[in-house]
Parts: sequence; structure tokens; C-alpha cells
Amino acid sequence: MEFSIATILSHLSQDKLVAGKVLEKKLGCEEPEELEKLQIALDVLEKVGVVTKEFGKYRRVSEADVVEAKLRCSSKGFCFAIQDEEDADDIYIRESHLSNAWNSDRVLVKIIKEGTRRRSPEGEVKLITERANPSVLARVVEDNSEYHAVPLDDRLLFEVKLKDEPESISEAINHLVHVNVLRYPIGQNPPMGKVMRVLGSDAEEAADTDIVSSKHDLPHEFSEKIFRKADEISPDFGEEELAKRMDLRDKLTITLEQDNVGELDLLVENAFTLEQNEDGNWCLGVHMADVTHFVQPDTHIDREARKRATTVHLGDKIIPMLPPKVEKCCSLVPNEDRLTVSIFITFDDKGQVVEYNIHPSVIRVDHRLTYKEVQSIIGLGSAKAELKDVFPLLNEMFFTLSPLVKAQRLQRGGFDIALDDITSYFKDEGRIGAIASYSQLPVLSLMTELMVLVGKLVAEHLHELGLPAIYCTQAKPDWDELEDLLKLVANLKLDFKLESEEDLFPLDYYHLTQEFSKSDYEKVLNYLLLCSLKSDKYIQHPAPHFGLAYPIYTHCVSPGQRYIDLHIQRVLKALFENGRDRRHSNAKKGVNLHSNSCHGDINWNVLPPAIQSNLEADLHSLVTHLNEREKIAHDAEKDLAGLKKAEKMKDCTGKVFSGLITGVQSYGFFVQIEDSLVEGLVHVSSLKDDWYEYRARHTCLVGRKNRTAYRLGDRVEVEIKSVDYYRQQIDLVTVRGGSDAVDADFEE
Repeated sequence: MEFSIATILSHLSQDKLVAGKVLEKKLGCEEPEELEKLQIALDVLEKVGVVTKEFGKYRRVSEADVVEAKLRCSSKGFCFAIQDEEDADDIYIRESHLSNAWNSDRVLVKIIKEGTRRRSPEGEVKLITERANPSVLARVVEDNSEYHAVPLDDRLLFEVKLKDEPESISEAINHLVHVNVLRYPIGQNPPMGKVMRVLGSDAEEAADTDIVSSKHDLPHEFSEKIFRKADEISPDFGEEELAKRMDLRDKLTITLEQDNVGELDLLVENAFTLEQNEDGNWCLGVHMADVTHFVQPDTHIDREARKRATTVHLGDKIIPMLPPKVEKCCSLVPNEDRLTVSIFITFDDKGQVVEYNIHPSVIRVDHRLTYKEVQSIIGLGSAKAELKDVFPLLNEMFFTLSPLVKAQRLQRGGFDIALDDITSYFKDEGRIGAIASYSQLPVLSLMTELMVLVGKLVAEHLHELGLPAIYCTQAKPDWDELEDLLKLVANLKLDFKLESEEDLFPLDYYHLTQEFSKSDYEKVLNYLLLCSLKSDKYIQHPAPHFGLAYPIYTHCVSPGQRYIDLHIQRVLKALFENGRDRRHSNAKKGVNLHSNSCHGDINWNVLPPAIQSNLEADLHSLVTHLNEREKIAHDAEKDLAGLKKAEKMKDCTGKVFSGLITGVQSYGFFVQIEDSLVEGLVHVSSLKDDWYEYRARHTCLVGRKNRTAYRLGDRVEVEIKSVDYYRQQIDLVTVRGGSDAVDADFEE
């Protein structure tokens, strides 16, 4: 079993001794060589003073001037250690103090010089706890009959000496390769590596998915051990398990999926029921596959799922979190009994939540539908004979319930963003950070409304019961990220004013989207608005989610695709099995821990101390890891989209497109091509008709003689001059456009 120093440290605390045998089990060390490596690592940690050994057990050592951080280096060699805490200072690390650490490595940093108001604190790397680059995307070069791999990432300031025999890699010279790092640098000895795959003569010849997965070191396959462990899992369960659950197999149950799910066809995680109760209120049942039943904590499959943290979607290529056999056992397929965790939400006639309950359950899916099928059914107002029983459910769900839930969210100041391309494979907001609306498929957006509501209610329940949860938050956008967009809105003469000059609110984004819908540039403006949102972030305490306008929220509806959802499901499972519904055992009446009716009535620890402590044990390191893996997945998916755009534009070299100026700097201006949402740069050196000066106050370039201006919001026609495929950089030249004349206001 592979493990890092960071993983070992995550299982140790400063105030509790941990036995070596416990660490072996937590890390999955079974083979003699694995046990030996663990012991060597513990001995080294003890020697450098990071860990102490007492009575044969281990404990972390606290040092006031040593912090955990992640390295961020520039192509010019400047490195800073970024601490996990939001407001903590970044620590400057000189090259001589890096101790052979690379960009993105996790490290322990010793502060050697305190910071001042004008200067960052300075530190030195004491220990590398986790390497971020076990492999690199590189180009092979020959030097004095030796072969080296030069990383394409210019923040990795080293070359990897290649171990392969000369004849085996001579044909790979000047080719793009994926190199596995066999040995990291030691003293003056360079890193050593081996070519795993030759991807192509250059980036354009290589498959885009290979480039992205190699660049971000995404796993290609599961190990043989993981496949063997997965084969031991069966979807079958007995009467004993059934007795612990609500039996919903007689309820009309449907699943909804996208049309071209490809490899995801193996995994259907959510099903739905809808019934009207005696009061006339609607009760929606959202049923999530019970992945925790099949993926037990601290097993090989669990450790692999935790390591991957999320499923990554690279077009037709899916890099799953779980092995196919496990996905198949969990998947909610028609006419099969399946274990689930269900939340039942009761709404009043205005779409407000009256009550909700969460239970372990068993279901049997009656119909599997696609969004397009649903769109067609409710659009026509009828369904074919075999789906007649489903029509009332769909009609109420998408014509009544979802619109009311959306109206409630908008009334609280929420917003959604109109997009053309469907890029999220998750039922909730996924990695978009907000609810997207799709004019060609409204039911998808309406379904998202219900799923994010589930996340809000589950988070609320866990918080009220004091359970050790992980929450999903999104910070407010930075002013400087939004500044150019607001100037662009003003230049386009759109009627918009911030709610407050001192703060940003989701309501501001709602008003912006309303104004965008009146503009000829709605598509571009919505895209820019989406880009201004920050990524979701996982934390241990509740905080608002800006994009959803919820005060508390978590991810829970995709336990087979995201590890946070799996963790949340484990916390719920602990509640179901071990929750204490009364303060003392001699109390006559308890509360209903499954329902929100117990909120405000609990003044005791719901879980036994040992279980609570176990769930809290490594929450901090888990949160840090999940955030890092989410960023990698997000960057990889974004990279693939960028490569596809660059490839498309490469084929259009020499062609002319219409675009909108969306950014202006002293070195040129950026143009968003309207049809494809591709951004390119018109460098100031390509403007041959005049000498252009930058006017910072008005964010524009102005010609000295002809007084032509290029400013935010100007429409221009541009020609594709050149495309750097790997870096996704597009150079443009103007054909016509800009402002014919400038007012006196432009003078400075």
C-alpha cells in the first residue's frame, strides 16, 4: 500500500498516543516490505523531531515556528509556502532553502525570519511530507550521450535523468513523454525517471486526454489488489439488513440521467419518488445509493477512493473514484433491489419545506429515464403507454415543485446563470459553483434545484445535531475579479447598480443576469460572470455558499463519485446505528433523530464519544486533501476544454471572427470570440497603425495620432494569427473595430 509522510502524520495527533499496529491498519500495510517502509518512515520522523515515541506508541510534536504548507513556485524560481488557513501569511522560501522540494509539494516549513507589514515571513523547508509530482509531462533531450526529460511545466525547474537503455528511448528524442519519477533528488544527485509512455512528436500529435491525465498525474487503472477486493463485493443483502431499513420497493420510483452517459452507465446514484399526503402537501423522496454499505472505512477500496477523492470527467474518458464492480453493486438499476439513504422532503403549496426525514432504505427502480425523454413527456403533456403511470409524477415534479423551490431561492437573493453547453456530470452544482440554466433542457436545471436543496437540508441536520461533518462553501468573488466585468457592463450601457458599494451579494449577480438577458452579448457576459465565481471549498464548520445563496450547504448526493459525499453518508450511518435520542437512558421520551423536528431540542452528544472521536480523527487532513484533489480535477477538466478550444482555433488560423473586448492591459487587449467563447490576445505590438498608450483609469488603449481607442465592450473583428496548443494561448490581430473617436474624458 502506498503512503506518504503526510498520510502518516494525518493519523497522529499532539495529544494522543497511537500504537504502531493501529497505524499499520489505518494505512493498509500488510506485506513485510510495507511494514518495513512504515517503520523506516517513523524512525526518520522521530529522528528529525516531528514525531516522538512513548511506551512504544507515537505522537506528533508541536513546534510553534513550524507550519504545514503547500509550495507554489513561479517559472522564475520564486517560491512561497501557502498555508492551509485562509488568512495565514504566505512564507517566502529562497531556492537555497527548498531542500529539493518542487512546486506543489506539501512541506513542513520552519520560520527563520518573521514577516513585517511590507515583507512576507521567510522560511526553510524542514521536511517534504508529500510529493505532488510522482510523474511529469516532459520532452526528451540528449546531452553528452545521456537522456533527460525536460518538464513542460516551467514551474518545475529541473531535468529528470532517464534510466532507460539508450536504444529504447533514442526514438523518443524531442518527443512528448509521460515520465514516472523513480527517485527524487538527493543532495547533488538529480532526479531519476523512466519513460512510461511516448505520447507523440509534440502536444498536437498526442491525444488531448493523454496530455491532461499525464499533466495532472491522474490514475489510469486500478491495481490488481483493488480489482480482487472489488470482486469480493456482492450487491446481495439478507433479511437482517432489510429489517434495519424502510422498505420502499412498492413505491413508484424513477431515475433520471443524461443521454450520453458513456462509462457512467455503470453508476446511477439517485432515484426519486413523489407522493401527496393527506394535507395536500407533496412529499419528495430523494434516494441516494448506499455506497457506505459496500465501501467500509479503512479498507483497500476505501483508501483508494479517498486517494482519488473524486471522479474526473475528461470528455468520453471517465477516471472513476470507485472500481467498476463496486459501481455496479451500488448502481440503482431498474427491477433490482438496491440499498439507499433516503431523504423525504415535505413542501407546502408555496414550495417551502415543512418537514424532512432521513432514513436508511431499500428501493426498486421502476423506470430509468433521460432528461430529454422527460422534457418530451412534459412538453407534449402525455406519455407512451408504458410510462403512463410516471406522467403525473413528472408533471408535478417539474411543473409545480421545482419551479416553486426555485422561486423560494430567488426570493432569498439567489441566481442562476444561462449556459449553452452542459458540462456538469453531477446532479447538484458540481464544479460549476452555481446553478446553471439550459434553455434547450430546462428539466436539468429544475432537477438541480431539488438536489442542491437536499445538500442544504442534510448540512442543516448534521449541524443541528452537532455531528462531525464537512461543509461546502463558496466565498464571495474578489472585487478585482469583478471590476473589469462591471466596467464592461457600464460601457455596454446596461442598467445596473450594486446593492452596496462596500460588499457583494448574490442578489447583485441576480440583477446582472437579468440585465444580461437584454443584451446582444448575453452568452459572453454570462460566461464571464461564471468565471468570476470562486471554486467551492470544503471546511469543517458551516459557512455561506455565495453561488447558491445558502447559509449552510454540503455535498451528499454523489457518494459514488465524490469522497466528501461518501464521508457524509458515513456520518448519517453512524447516526442511524448509534445515535442517542435522549440525554439519559432513564428518560422516558426521546426525540426523532431522523427528522428536523428534533432541532433545538438536543443538548447532549448524539454520538457516543468513541464514535464521535473516530469520525473527527483526521478531519482536518481529509478536508485539505479533498480540496487539493477537487482543484486538480477542476483544472484537468478545464484544461481539456481549453485544449479542445485551442484545437478548434488552430484549424481556423487566418479566419476572421467577431468578438467583444473583455480585458485591456498595457500590453494589449483580450477579445472573447462570441460564437465559441474562446479568448485571445491582441498584442499591442500588432497594432501597426499608431502608437497606443494605456489609459488605466478608463481601461483602454488610445492611439496618439488617430485617437482610435480600444476599450472594454467594443466590438471588433479579429483574425486568428497563431495558436499555442499546449499553453492554450491564441494570438489575434484586429481587422476592424474599436472606437472611431474618443471623448475628452479619455485624456489623462
